[in-house]
Amino acid sequence: MADINDTNTQSPEENNIIKRGSKQWVRLNVGGTYFLTTKTTLSRDPNSFLYRLCQEDSDLISDRDETGAYLIDRDPTYFSPILNYLRHGKLVINKDLAEEGVLEEAEFYNITELIRLVKERICHRDMRPLRDSKKHVYRVLQCHEDELTQMVSTMSDGWKFEQLINIGSQYNYGNEDHAEFLCVVSREYGTSLNSKETEPTDRAKVLQQKGSRM
Repeated sequence: MADINDTNTQSPEENNIIKRGSKQWVRLNVGGTYFLTTKTTLSRDPNSFLYRLCQEDSDLISDRDETGAYLIDRDPTYFSPILNYLRHGKLVINKDLAEEGVLEEAEFYNITELIRLVKERICHRDMRPLRDSKKHVYRVLQCHEDELTQMVSTMSDGWKFEQLINIGSQYNYGNEDHAEFLCVVSREYGTSLNSKETEPTDRAKVLQQKGSRM
């Protein structure tokens, strides 16, 4: 059933629902926003604050407003993902909400499984590599036609071929002209949470040295 937001009055339909199912339906006033749900939903986690709140013999002392709704002094924006989790068992967080805010509410209401799910999501979010944390280093290598195949085939250490530019014939060997090329290669450098960048091998050092002389 949809949340009832930002209203201090009850419609006749709401009154009828609550009267007919007063033992099942529960009305919550969270930070001034109303939510209508069921005891079954709030009882998903028997160790939670919300489970204890809706019990007939509850040990919690909770005030109610003039409509009979339980008063809870928390942020209603972050209560929506809490209530939706209790309804269908899935963690759904809108893009404009911070995971840390949902975690704060999950801990306040003491919903054990939801706390675990939010912490897991935060961990995955923080471990996800950021595109901006990586950069590409480019090298331009000059090579003769007869060196080209060997150079490309032996490229390693993360170096990747990008572009080949024919700069024409630069020298003669016998009766044939031999072309020279500019070979553009790149390598991605980036920060890693679990590993450090390895030192370049001899082949990579040669590429760097040749490129730095261009």
